[in-house]
Amino acid sequence: MKLDLQQEIQEQLNIEEVFSFNIGGVKIGIDESTVVSWIIMAVLTVLAIILTRNFKVTGEISRRQAFMEMIYEKSVDFFKGIMGPKAYRYIPWLMSMALFIGTSNIIGMFGLKPPTKSMQVTAVMAITSIVLVEYAAIREKGFVGRLKAFTKPMAAITPINIMEIITKPLSLCMRLFGNVIGAFIIMELIKAVVPVFLPVVLSLYFDIFDGLLQAYIFVFLTALYIQEAVETEEETKQRKSKKKMRKRKAKAE
Repeated sequence: MKLDLQQEIQEQLNIEEVFSFNIGGVKIGIDESTVVSWIIMAVLTVLAIILTRNFKVTGEISRRQAFMEMIYEKSVDFFKGIMGPKAYRYIPWLMSMALFIGTSNIIGMFGLKPPTKSMQVTAVMAITSIVLVEYAAIREKGFVGRLKAFTKPMAAITPINIMEIITKPLSLCMRLFGNVIGAFIIMELIKAVVPVFLPVVLSLYFDIFDGLLQAYIFVFLTALYIQEAVETEEETKQRKSKKKMRKRKAKAE
């Protein structure tokens, strides 16, 4: 039983090559995580087209359009609360990433291997997030302004601020990958010990709730990184001042 469990876990964690082709004598392999990622993107694209068909700008709207607009408005309010009015141009990317990660984490329920079990996938998503953060910072502050931001609050910690460019994507990658793998291993151990009712109940938590929670955490942290990157010193002071005022009002009440 121990050997079977170990073998099953190892099989699930191995990312197998599906097909390969040569370009100029260089072999390019396409693995399971890439293929499943393509499937997820295709399904989400088709759903987006179907759910947004025949939307109206004026006149009476359908329940479907009202529901989709409500979700969009709630998402906008959520990200605006984190990043302020500068959030709008980054919301489409953040929402797309949340949908992709959430779907990737729960797709195991449909018999496919989640792409987030691959370190390559989580690493690429994390790197993409930090590239967006740096783009947002340079767009708002300019290249020179971004370089100056590394010297704040004092020039002595410039090396630490520069290291954050590496540590942030690393933390995003390892957090997402570690939680997905950890949840999978726990479920396999539970199935080996109690193979009847308990795994079904816990699967609802690990496969659905925890999977969606990890998507939320990923985009939430990315939104925070963007907010820190685009925020000016004056805006930081105002935000901290408002936060202190809210705490004082809460204590007074």
